[in-house]
Amino acid sequence: MWAVVRRGARATAALAKAAVLAMGSILFITVLLIAAVGTLAVVGAGLLPETVLLIRRIAGSKRRLVGGWTGREIPEAYPPIDGPLRLRLRTVVHDPGTYTDLRWMVAQYGYGFLGVGTLVLWPLGLLVDGVGCGLLGRRAVVLPLISRLADLDAAWSRALLTPSPKARLAERVEELTETRAGAIAAHGAELRRIERDLHDGTQARLVSLSMRIGLAKRAYAHDPQAALRLLDDAQDQAEEALAELRHVVRGIHPPILTDRGLTGAVRALAASSGLDVTVDIADADGPASVRAPAAVEAAAYFVVAEALTNAAKHSGADRASVQLTRFAAGLRVVVRDEGRGGVDERTASGEHGGSGLLGVRRRVAALDGDVIVSSPVGGPTVIQVELPCVW
Repeated sequence: MWAVVRRGARATAALAKAAVLAMGSILFITVLLIAAVGTLAVVGAGLLPETVLLIRRIAGSKRRLVGGWTGREIPEAYPPIDGPLRLRLRTVVHDPGTYTDLRWMVAQYGYGFLGVGTLVLWPLGLLVDGVGCGLLGRRAVVLPLISRLADLDAAWSRALLTPSPKARLAERVEELTETRAGAIAAHGAELRRIERDLHDGTQARLVSLSMRIGLAKRAYAHDPQAALRLLDDAQDQAEEALAELRHVVRGIHPPILTDRGLTGAVRALAASSGLDVTVDIADADGPASVRAPAAVEAAAYFVVAEALTNAAKHSGADRASVQLTRFAAGLRVVVRDEGRGGVDERTASGEHGGSGLLGVRRRVAALDGDVIVSSPVGGPTVIQVELPCVW
């Protein structure tokens, strides 16, 4: 009996909040009508986007209430409302989420006051169920109806507020547009880095090599020993140019990935990082003998390289750990260091792509992956990346 009473009290609280929200929506409809009339009259058209933003907040409050009652969140799918007034007006008019929210607002004028029924059910339930359960030992039959009212309110709200397939498609298109822009920016930064490395390093050495060979040719006739020294210098220059070319190639796609796979490449990074790095390879759900696609391996490699480089340079830590986990839908990479923490993603600079954690996010987003960075002041810093792939 007490459990039924407690659940009924919780349901009553949820229904009361829904009723307050419904009452606020009724009062708000006046502002909405004023905005619509003003827009049609081309007077106060700027009020419509702000009104839609307020509707989104009200609908978001209802989603949170339903999620708190049912334990299952209702997703949102809204495009951002920003830019010039004309663009904002076009966004709110063409957004399917606007009409989803308006439909819910109109519908809740009818079902938003289901909580009024509790005013009758509580006295009746305490009388009927109190006597039935206390004296006759029967199950409660009236008080559970309060919870059913809350369930009904949540079910109707979920059905009305769940984004339509069109809205989800629009959100997905927006997300892909952003990730494509990020991938293009990351690609451009990578090309500029390669051009800079070739121009400042390899090209300069090749020019010096050409000059030394030319001087050796001139000196050969009258001073063979000087020509030999110049040729020795030219050979050193050629070897240094080859070393820098290998460095540039490793920045594009490390050959070690092709030769030894991701596991061997990560172990090599750990060995050369300057930190005491432990590497844990966990094949949770994926076959150990099957390699991930080349793009996924390259992204994972650069994530580890960037994280270990930042840890060695900025964290003050002397040890770190890398964990690679295969799961059914992809690959998870977790890099942790025990340093001072407090990483600022906006200012973190990168050695493997030129843009630090921002470059990591762009590289991972291009593969539809996720990046989670946890770096409280005082540490530890944990970078977790999930890359989807098919094994």
